[in-house]
Amino acid sequence: MGNSQLWSAREPATVEECDSTWESDSEPEEQQGLAQKPFATAEEARGGGSGEDQNKDNLDTSFKRKRSYFAARDLYMYRHGYPAKSRENSGQVNLKFYMKEIPLKPDGIYIDDILTTWKGDYDKLENNHTYIQWLFPLREPGLNWHAEELTTEEIKEFLKTKKAKSNYLQGYEIMLDFFGMKLEDKTTGAVARASNWKERFQHLNESEHNYLRITRILKSLGEFKFESFQIGLVHFLLYEALIEETLPNILHSALEYFVYTIKSRKERRKLLRFAHQNYKPPENFIWGPPKKEAAGAKGTITRSSLSENTLSAQEKTRCEPISDKSRTNVELRAGTELASSTETSPETGMHQKEQLTDQGNTKVENVAAKNNIFVKEKSDHQVATKPKVPTEINTGDQALHCQIQNVADTDGTEK
Repeated sequence: MGNSQLWSAREPATVEECDSTWESDSEPEEQQGLAQKPFATAEEARGGGSGEDQNKDNLDTSFKRKRSYFAARDLYMYRHGYPAKSRENSGQVNLKFYMKEIPLKPDGIYIDDILTTWKGDYDKLENNHTYIQWLFPLREPGLNWHAEELTTEEIKEFLKTKKAKSNYLQGYEIMLDFFGMKLEDKTTGAVARASNWKERFQHLNESEHNYLRITRILKSLGEFKFESFQIGLVHFLLYEALIEETLPNILHSALEYFVYTIKSRKERRKLLRFAHQNYKPPENFIWGPPKKEAAGAKGTITRSSLSENTLSAQEKTRCEPISDKSRTNVELRAGTELASSTETSPETGMHQKEQLTDQGNTKVENVAAKNNIFVKEKSDHQVATKPKVPTEINTGDQALHCQIQNVADTDGTEK
């Protein structure tokens, strides 16, 4: 399905560069979705499924799926008109096929044969893999190397030719019938279930290669300016997968590929909002809208933010050396503040409060013991001058008091 040609310009390197769905633009944001079907609430909807990578979704909340860069790149190229293309074949073979001037290759089948005898022949439509490239031509190569790529000149001529457009829509209806659907409105492109939908949905749910065909059909509809038909089909598939749960295995392809064949960002946003509203589990929805930070949110204060390099003048004054007479009182007060500071933080649990209180009490006891030793040494040796404060008290205990006071001061900003 992808385009094998090299890019002549810089290629987008990330999914975000390929997808402009949630970028702001001049189009008004619309919260409501399409009116073809009533939207179910999140409680009413039961979407999702389980299975393989591209075609199925995963209900395991521990597994965080990532969007495919290759899918995003492929749809980016399609929506932007294949910027790598430098020349195109002017033979207009696709238009000639639709005008019954040439048969498709290699089978030698004319368009009239397909439109008159293939409808309802599900075995033939399933097992033949050469007609889909002719019935829905694209500006990129497919599996049938006999088919030629669509050209911009062909598209212009095609849109001017009533017979070609009529034949094209008949081919689209044949494929819808093959999938168990019908074109309900030829003006809006709305799609509904066909009478045999149960049988055909079961087949579609089990035949994942048909998801590639749907992607091709959607791209082709867009090339021939049938954008409303694209939207109608994608919405129908999302509704059946998310609300009715009849096509759970198609959900991931619908979100990863089908939605992004639609060139209008506004319409893509509508479909993704609808899917997001009904997706389960909601935290596994990776297609947007992007999460926004809450207004006024504050970053987490780390221990390194309390370093001396980031302290204010007032905080530095608070951390100046203290006198010997008040050292014991300061350390006792530090232990009390350490225990009480947990009460001012709503995020701190009781277990942490008790743990910090025990640590504070132990610190106070250690400080008191050290000061008793210091007083005894002063009395025994009759030291006339002020003794030097031990390093472990001057640096460690003083820094603890400074950090405790700073945490207490910042509690108000973290609430």
